[in-house]
Amino acid sequence: MNYADARRVATELEKLGYRATSQMEEADVVVLQTCTVRQQSEDKAYGKLQNLVHLKADRPDMTIAVMGCVVGVRGNESLQKRFPFVDVFMEPSTDGLPLVAHLTQEDVLGYETAVTAQRHAFQDEEVILPSHQRGKLISAPVAIVYGCSHACAFCIIPQKRGIERSRPVGEIAAEVRSLVAQGVKEVVLLGQIVDRYGYDMGGDAADGPDLADLLRVINDIEGLARIRFLTSHPSYMTDKILYAVRDLPKVMPQIEVPIQAGDDDVLVNMKRGYTQQQYRDLVQRIRAIIPDAAIHTDIIVGFPGETEAQFQQTYDVLADLRLDKTHLARYSPRPGTVSARRMADDVSDAEKRRRFHLIEALNEQVSLEKMQRWLGETVEVLVEDKHKGKWRGRTPHNKLVFFDDPRPLRGELVQVKISHAGAWSLSGTAVDTPTDEPISIPLGMM
Repeated sequence: MNYADARRVATELEKLGYRATSQMEEADVVVLQTCTVRQQSEDKAYGKLQNLVHLKADRPDMTIAVMGCVVGVRGNESLQKRFPFVDVFMEPSTDGLPLVAHLTQEDVLGYETAVTAQRHAFQDEEVILPSHQRGKLISAPVAIVYGCSHACAFCIIPQKRGIERSRPVGEIAAEVRSLVAQGVKEVVLLGQIVDRYGYDMGGDAADGPDLADLLRVINDIEGLARIRFLTSHPSYMTDKILYAVRDLPKVMPQIEVPIQAGDDDVLVNMKRGYTQQQYRDLVQRIRAIIPDAAIHTDIIVGFPGETEAQFQQTYDVLADLRLDKTHLARYSPRPGTVSARRMADDVSDAEKRRRFHLIEALNEQVSLEKMQRWLGETVEVLVEDKHKGKWRGRTPHNKLVFFDDPRPLRGELVQVKISHAGAWSLSGTAVDTPTDEPISIPLGMM
């Protein structure tokens, strides 16, 4: 989501004549995109800001902007006092207009006019990628629902990104079409709870669009090769969505659906809204409808009050279900969340780390066993880029694949025969010519 937000701001800056640089010292404008989902991420953002103090002192005409969840949607007075050298603060999922207004020194009326013009342009014109990404960006994130209205006890997102707001189907489709015109072959549809897409527009009723309806529209876009979506919530993953994944050829058989914990009491304290058995039933349903689905999950270890026995429940669920990948986090209290206000962070850091490493080892073992099923198989790989001299891409199940080939293959769909399987990646040899046409960018977009 942060990546998609930053891309939009970069595009707006290019419309003003700016160009990207990899050297911060050379920049006339520095935009710091921030995340607060974990304490480490927030601390890193503040550290970066402190580093910018000296740069701003040496070059007072430089513009420094901060965007994202550190800013949030509920005002930034404390940030302004703490970092007075920052010129512009922007809320998450912004289109960059506050920064545009600052750079062009528009008055209030001019700013309102710019807002209206930008919204009109977004609907009626191509959304151009920043120049350094055109023809090179193969997989692009596309936000489809902003904010969140399902406040888990540990999560700061509702406070930082606001309530749930789904984007119109036509607006999303227009963005995807423009990305495809600029060389993108895969889109990843994003939402904090992506399977709640459309709920604020009546999508949970018969008369409104939901995620399955949106997937059908995006699937019909010519030139697009693949569609993924994340992150889902177990309570909102419907059979209608699963059948769309099964039936639509461009939607990849990968489901990101976090359980977070395997003990029912911990799930209640987390305010997740389902039980361990309901999650097991969901996994069974996914595998019944999409037999070869790759299922990914998230786990938080050391949530307040989590006992050794409750942690063992989580471990046992993962051992039983044998999901393709587990994203792990150690609990850290986020100020403003229910858990931070009402629950003592009573699991020691050492114990959190021990539990983390136990699940990490299980995850690696299960992943290695699952990856070995691909040995000797030929898989379709969407080639993204080169890494250490080898082409790198992903299978429909989101398995990372490396292979050698002298041809220019960025953006191509290539058949690769797998000869080696590790816990986190596969490698092999291309066995045929690419199945897609080379990328061509219209002259007007170069």
